[in-house]
Amino acid sequence: MAVQTHSPVILRRKQVEARIGLSRSTIYDAVKAGTFPKPIPLGPRSVGWLAEEVDAWIAARIEQSRKA
Repeated sequence: MAVQTHSPVILRRKQVEARIGLSRSTIYDAVKAGTFPKPIPLGPRSVGWLAEEVDAWIAARIEQSRKA
């Protein structure tokens, strides 16, 4: 039986904004503070985020809110 691997899903900035409900400046402030995943350079003027890392960040935020 072969091991299945999946290709990483890359989200562009507008997709990340829609997914997490935060603005561009808030996302970049969080990246700078080390509280949000760093973007991956895709080209000279484009970046993306790994969906898996964004999903993990969302899950951590949910977990944190449930403990409060």
